[in-house]
Amino acid sequence: QVQLVESGGGLVQAGGSLRLSCTSSGRFLSAGAMAWYRQVPERQRELVASIVGGGITNYGDSVKGRFTISRDRALKTTWLKMESLKPEDTAVYYCNWRIGGLDYWGQGIQVTVSA
Repeated sequence: QVQLVESGGGLVQAGGSLRLSCTSSGRFLSAGAMAWYRQVPERQRELVASIVGGGITNYGDSVKGRFTISRDRALKTTWLKMESLKPEDTAVYYCNWRIGGLDYWGQGIQVTVSA
């Protein structure tokens, strides 16, 4: 069983920075892909960033150049560094681990960017 716990969200002014953390309380995250998604009311959950074996990363077009995903398997932690934040980045952010065709999700953490 795996539980993912996000932290580091909150309120920030436009142009500011936040770093989200996702830590596993279960099995060691030694394989599979980690990702961050976000969701706002009335919109579908969207992929923000992902990282797979070998450190290959992918980013949604709206966050490229501003967000960075990283991972430390020993610490069982994935981070999402967010810079130059915009009001449209406001959302609930979810940590995701995909392995063997299964998805594990954190409970979500609020990020609010004020103008």
